[in-house]
Amino acid sequence: MNPKVDLFLEKATKWKEEMVLLRTIALSTNELTEDYKWLHPCYTVNGKNVVLIHEFKEYCALLFHKGALMKDPDTLLIQQTENVQAARQLRFTSVEQIKELEPVIKDYINEAIEIEKSGKKVALKETADFDVPEEFQTKLDADADLKTAFNALTPGRQRAYLFFFSKAKQSKTREQRIEKYIPKILDGKGMDD
Repeated sequence: MNPKVDLFLEKATKWKEEMVLLRTIALSTNELTEDYKWLHPCYTVNGKNVVLIHEFKEYCALLFHKGALMKDPDTLLIQQTENVQAARQLRFTSVEQIKELEPVIKDYINEAIEIEKSGKKVALKETADFDVPEEFQTKLDADADLKTAFNALTPGRQRAYLFFFSKAKQSKTREQRIEKYIPKILDGKGMDD
């Protein structure tokens, strides 16, 4: 047991009992090592992330890092947002629910451990798989410096920009977003840098 997780759970106000129970279940596998990453309890096998306990306003959850590879026979796994490619959540709203699902939770954790041990990887979308909005493509075609700067960004930063630009429903909004972020792109920065 990791003392940082002890402290995390001691300070927890919402979902405390639920997270303590999820911790007990995770540690009962005897294959996982408890760590503390991203300010949450994280369980690893051979140093690789398997499952994370985290809390939200309306639920607490187990987040399986390679959940997209899991069979999910009970269709309980949830893709947190449409942009999340690999991870999937099991969400909980009460201790009773966790107790009722404990055998299923253990099965999911054991499957996640086996997936990690197997070395399987989730096939993530490449930057080239994301649509480039017409308004941005026009800017890239017209400005060689912008095109060079955009291509020099990390793939994750490129995807973030493409996704953000594409989410605007109106062309005018896409153009405004693009104009706003051109200076950051030219400076080699991501949206949040």
